[in-house]
Amino acid sequence: MSARRSERLLNLLIMLLVQRRYVPKERIRELLYPDQGADAFDRMFDRDKEELRALGVPIEVGSLSAFHEDELGYRIRPDDLALPEISLTAEEASVLTLAGKVWHHANLADTTAAALRKLMPALPSEEAEPPPLVRPVIEAEEPSFDDFWDAIQDRRTVSFAYRKTGLPEPTQRHVEPWGLFRQSGRWYVVGRDTDVGEQRVFRLSRVVGACKVGKSVDAFRVPADLDLRQVVERFQPRDETAEAQVLLRPGSGHGLRRQGTVVATDVIGPDGSDAWERLTVRGSVRTLADEVLSVGPRAYVEAPDSLRDDVRRRLTALVGDGEQR
Repeated sequence: MSARRSERLLNLLIMLLVQRRYVPKERIRELLYPDQGADAFDRMFDRDKEELRALGVPIEVGSLSAFHEDELGYRIRPDDLALPEISLTAEEASVLTLAGKVWHHANLADTTAAALRKLMPALPSEEAEPPPLVRPVIEAEEPSFDDFWDAIQDRRTVSFAYRKTGLPEPTQRHVEPWGLFRQSGRWYVVGRDTDVGEQRVFRLSRVVGACKVGKSVDAFRVPADLDLRQVVERFQPRDETAEAQVLLRPGSGHGLRRQGTVVATDVIGPDGSDAWERLTVRGSVRTLADEVLSVGPRAYVEAPDSLRDDVRRRLTALVGDGEQR
């Protein structure tokens, strides 16, 4: 989101929040949108209201007069906007802290660090650090990441050269970017390809050279029912599906447990103890490997070989990256 737009939204929030009575639309235009014509003001004001509501701000619309119900005004009740005191359990705090540490991209690392600082009073004083080998790391090394990220915040169009498998030369693409999604260590941008008029997915590592970001803000609308994961999975080739047997420590691997069934308890695991549970779960080998790696040393793959090999390959690559840093 641009600094100018952020300032305008903040001014609108403050103006509606400090008023006890409904603020007439014309008064809002006079103070906050003085340079806009009537039509431009209506469009901009409607977008700003929806933006605030999307952020959870309850803007109330009411009549300015008991005798003229068609004269409407706007306000925000402080009691409706106030948040309850934040209280986190030890598990919630651990997950939140870990999530704040996974970003290694400069711009977003600063943002997550600032968010954690604001939540520090709600975090328990003692937190167990996750094992460094299995701590997830989210990086954005693709040069085009910042361009797409900024364009998505302001809803600007992006044009770029794209190298597609099977084609000798990159082709020029023009896209309305809706969102970014990371899967299997790769970043994808989901959006509408304006050249073909259809929804498409582009892998950022295949973007060649610099992107050209459009100047117009709010140049398009993002579908309200957009599910980035579904779109990426629909456009990607289907990978191997298998039924897996995974050993889990009690109380761990909740994502796997939601998908599978515990078939045995008190199972002897790789460490020789019997404090393990055997889970049977069916799904994509790639997705199951993601889940197993997120659990770290509290999960062990018994079968199939393809899943065990994928987990081993990724761990080996992670160790290699750590040694190079």
